[in-house]
Amino acid sequence: MTTVAQQRVLRTAIPGPLSVELHQRKLATVSAGVGTGLPVYVERAGGGILVDVDGNQLIDFGSGIAVTSVGNAAPRVVERVQAQVADFTHTCFMVTPYEEYLEVCEALADLTPGDHEKRSALFNSGAEAVENAVKIARHYTGRQAVVAFDHAYHGRTNLTMALTAKNMPYKHRFGPFAGEVYRAPMSYPFRWPGGPADCAKESFDVFVSHVHSQVGADNVAAVVLEPIQGEGGFIVPAPGFVRQVADWCAEHGILFIADEVQTGFCRTGDWFASEHEGVVPDLITTAKGMAGGLPLAAVTGRAEVMDAIHGGGLGGTYGGNPVACASALGAIETMREEDLCGRARAIETIFLPRLQALAERFPQIGDIRGRGAMLAIELVRGAGDLTPDAALTAAVNKECHTQGLVILTCGTYGNVFRFLPPLVASDDLLAEGLDIFEAAFAKAAG
Repeated sequence: MTTVAQQRVLRTAIPGPLSVELHQRKLATVSAGVGTGLPVYVERAGGGILVDVDGNQLIDFGSGIAVTSVGNAAPRVVERVQAQVADFTHTCFMVTPYEEYLEVCEALADLTPGDHEKRSALFNSGAEAVENAVKIARHYTGRQAVVAFDHAYHGRTNLTMALTAKNMPYKHRFGPFAGEVYRAPMSYPFRWPGGPADCAKESFDVFVSHVHSQVGADNVAAVVLEPIQGEGGFIVPAPGFVRQVADWCAEHGILFIADEVQTGFCRTGDWFASEHEGVVPDLITTAKGMAGGLPLAAVTGRAEVMDAIHGGGLGGTYGGNPVACASALGAIETMREEDLCGRARAIETIFLPRLQALAERFPQIGDIRGRGAMLAIELVRGAGDLTPDAALTAAVNKECHTQGLVILTCGTYGNVFRFLPPLVASDDLLAEGLDIFEAAFAKAAG
């Protein structure tokens, strides 16, 4: 149980004077390229609350971008991490291995979709995992081309920037990017030209047409897809789209890579979002919520694919660090013992009615989407006008911050709010956060 009181407390303006002072130090020493959405400097955190250096207690609807799903300083995580730090902090698994790495890989084999034999390799970040998944797919298939989707976000390394769709701020003037990466239209029901009803069939047909005409299926090593897109706007593909893409990949000897960096580990109400349509990826990439806040990522896949790589072809000095592995084991234990998949589904039942009622009052809410505790609303100019309204999004976001609610925006057009509360946040705290959001929306929308 966290020692942080689960209530919002505003002792100063947001940000407070001590945070302002620290932010001046940030500006003097940290690259301007490292942006900060809300310059409030956190001192402690637990459950659904962040405590800043000025003593303010803010409601957390972001979970460090879906990382602290089990809450900050979760007891099982703290216990395992403290014990591991006391034993040893690093040897490098490629030099002298340790059991914690094995335990994480065993858990991944058990939890990820499919009952086939699996292998995993551990890394530090989601981008690293995606990049290594592409390496594995290219090596195994002997092909080079990789297909990603509009609105995709896969990371900030050179290859994952190539896979990522959004220019600003992720790709602008950072090229040239890795080659043999191709992009297909995403199944985006809200903005599909023929409307949501036609999106399910048409989007798959358009995907197939693009790949055959631009790349050739025989040249494709892998298709990389987020089962629910993250940074691109929490876009939920039309029902059946993910299933169809995975089946098409299998038919053409292409590896289907599910990027579950943001969707994985109970966030959508299942352990993995792929399970919603019964999809079993050839390779699945994970990070974020897996390790309770410590940097850990993985590629998990079919044994014959993962074992096809020559010895030394995968790895990294810090990949699968023992302390991060201990944190992951504590987080996974928490997810199992507290049924956080069930809790994510319960959070959906709290949020959806409130968001739907707000949409009835304000036509600027064009779409409500998501699954479990990964929900979003997309803002537009108004009824019948789907023009993205990034200005209203920014105004609501600013007002939420001043009232002590940490919330995140996203989307290719900067017009989407994403709701990612810790799965352990109480019903009362979630309700208060929604109260703040509704009042901020009403104030900004006029």
